[in-house]
Amino acid sequence: MSAQNNNQSNGNGRDFVLGSLIGGLVGAVVALLFAPKSGRELRENINQSSSDWRERAGEWKDVAYEKSGEWKNRAVESSSQISKNVSEKSQELGTKVKDSTKSLQDRFRSNEDDEAEKAAQEVAEAIEEAAQELEKQQDSTTSSNL
Repeated sequence: MSAQNNNQSNGNGRDFVLGSLIGGLVGAVVALLFAPKSGRELRENINQSSSDWRERAGEWKDVAYEKSGEWKNRAVESSSQISKNVSEKSQELGTKVKDSTKSLQDRFRSNEDDEAEKAAQEVAEAIEEAAQELEKQQDSTTSSNL
């Protein structure tokens, strides 16, 4: 909503300036037309006023070109700075993602190694228990045969 109000106030400001310029021109023309002057003097005044207005319009045009050039340069500088910042941040983010991925892979691998060791120990213990039971069974079978 504030963007609409901002645009509306900018529009009102432009309308006011435009209305002031038009009102000033109309007032100047009316003053010249109703002034008690001869036709020649009136034409000279109108020509002089129109020359003055052309000069002012040319000056305003030059100022507008200068300002637009400045704004363009600012926009180019800002966009290049933003582009540079985005590039740096994306590189940092890429590095962080790679580091995190590597860290997770290392953790997973160490967990796999630990689990493999545990499984190997369990298998070794099971084999040892089975061997002991076989020995017991053999001993019991041998003693029962004697």
